[in-house]
Amino acid sequence: MTNIESIRQERQKWLNFKDIAPLWLEIKKLPDYETKNSFGDIITITTQELNQDQQDQINKLALAMKPWRKGPFKINSIFIDTEWQSFIKYNLLEPYFSLEGKVVGDIGCNNGYYLFRMLEQKPKKLIGFDPSALFYTQFSFINHFVKSDIVYELLGVEHVGMYEHKFDVLFCLGVLYHRSDPISTLKSLYKGLENGGELFLDTFMIDGEEDMALTPKDRYSKIPNVYFVPTINALKNWCHRAGFENVEVLAIKTTDKTEQRKTDWIDSQSLEDFLDPQNPRLTVEGYPAPKRVYIKATKS
Repeated sequence: MTNIESIRQERQKWLNFKDIAPLWLEIKKLPDYETKNSFGDIITITTQELNQDQQDQINKLALAMKPWRKGPFKINSIFIDTEWQSFIKYNLLEPYFSLEGKVVGDIGCNNGYYLFRMLEQKPKKLIGFDPSALFYTQFSFINHFVKSDIVYELLGVEHVGMYEHKFDVLFCLGVLYHRSDPISTLKSLYKGLENGGELFLDTFMIDGEEDMALTPKDRYSKIPNVYFVPTINALKNWCHRAGFENVEVLAIKTTDKTEQRKTDWIDSQSLEDFLDPQNPRLTVEGYPAPKRVYIKATKS
């Protein structure tokens, strides 16, 4: 048994957690609906005509899976208004990539919103990595209707370099700042790519020409596991140290309330609660407010 296979089998046990197992039982009860699917800004699923009990069953199960972070999704009249308007990020990046016939990975894929969007480009294979049992369950719920061939692995970015095959394109969106060793993370992504492969990455950044990074003392924007927020030059240096030779900045964008906001589908705080109410250019901790840089890095 390979190392990846042993990790895979061990993590499948996470689906038996007491808060996850009941959700899987309910997914298995869902009928095999005939559907029409649209993969635009809203992942839209239209089933054959349902009675009220069937519609209520789907709605109750979707609500039980909160919080819904990435999306949005629509199943008949049920609109899953996720915290993030994820199409803003996807539409920003889409002009820069071509996935047809390629092996593509989304590392930190959450509930698979971006993977579902990518289906329209007809990649050879789509694989998502995310160790969250809840997000995997959300993906499986949506995919019950979509019936895609997307592979979802309960693995993390640290497993990419040892995975059973290489990728032509990797996406790693909103992950790097959660890693205490960003260069090792980038090395894992580099090892997971074919020669000539492309990495699309976004991360928090701070302004400045220096080769430096902010290291939050405790939390950043109320997030406890943010370790480093680099300048663009520092991020480029990390990429070069990981082995990438070509690093291109695609866009810089300040996160705003049109992209991230509290909805009834998360039951928790969101961006407006993370910023200084007297000065929204700062976080509640006094750090620069969240701004992201989007890059493409190529493995020669």
